[in-house]
Amino acid sequence: MTDTWREKLASGRVLLLDGGTGSELRRRGYALDAHAWSAPAALTDFDLLRSIQSDYIAAGADVISTNTFATTRFVLEAAGLGERTPEVVQRAVAAAREARAASGRDVAIAGSMSCLPPRGDPRAYPDARSESAAYRELAEQLAAEGVDLIALEMLEDTEHAARACEAARDTGLPVWLGVSCRLSDEGALVAFDFPDTPLARVLDALLPFAPAAVNVMHSPPGAVAPSLRAIRARSGGVVGAYPELENGIIGFSSARGGANDGSTRDRRATLSPTELAALASYWIGAGARIVGGCCGATPSHVRALRTAIDSLEKSAG
Repeated sequence: MTDTWREKLASGRVLLLDGGTGSELRRRGYALDAHAWSAPAALTDFDLLRSIQSDYIAAGADVISTNTFATTRFVLEAAGLGERTPEVVQRAVAAAREARAASGRDVAIAGSMSCLPPRGDPRAYPDARSESAAYRELAEQLAAEGVDLIALEMLEDTEHAARACEAARDTGLPVWLGVSCRLSDEGALVAFDFPDTPLARVLDALLPFAPAAVNVMHSPPGAVAPSLRAIRARSGGVVGAYPELENGIIGFSSARGGANDGSTRDRRATLSPTELAALASYWIGAGARIVGGCCGATPSHVRALRTAIDSLEKSAG
């Protein structure tokens, strides 16, 4: 793998990320796990997982994400798969690598990590030492399996997110921060699941880890533009956006007052591919250099984004 993705960013061009993995697996018939989201698919539906990533590459993605969002050992233990953690991660990365090899394209692979707690319940985190060890185990295996960068996703706090940031940073790989937020009823930017936590507090705690990029992800589209402004006010680095298109598809149960069973809060996509592409064009004009989609975004959304990016760059050239 070359550094094409870094070269694009350095030259001011826009990188296209893929769309949702868990939501796309479900759309194609995979039953999401109540405790580990889409993680078991690496064991049970490898070919389907690989085909989804192949479809994102064919749609024009420059970067695809591994299906490792929910593969920290403490999350897999809650799903009864703790002892298979290394196998789950290895197969998840292998699916992405095989999809890239088959495409013949120079696509980067982002190793996804999150602070998702066991069973989606923040009260179920292990002790600090065990939690940090789990992040380190995942980050080190992602690096050993050959990912090109680590994408930390759904960061919403200062404690658990900082532990994950430290583990990712220590691999020596480029690290992207993915913060999740929304607008409160008063119009303030707050953490997606924790309305008492201002986004500014999360950013101030995590930006010192010197990420290669900061993305607004798993956030409502309406929160993207103000979040990009908040990030750019604190950092001169690369910013990006890949919002959720399905309301409440995954979250922390105690913060939402209900069970996080991965199915009861299913929603239709609220943005068409054309609508997402139009918004992304605006975000690019506001400085975003990474765009894509999260929950609910399909290969059709990525294809529309590819067309919009190519059109913008042709006009600028």
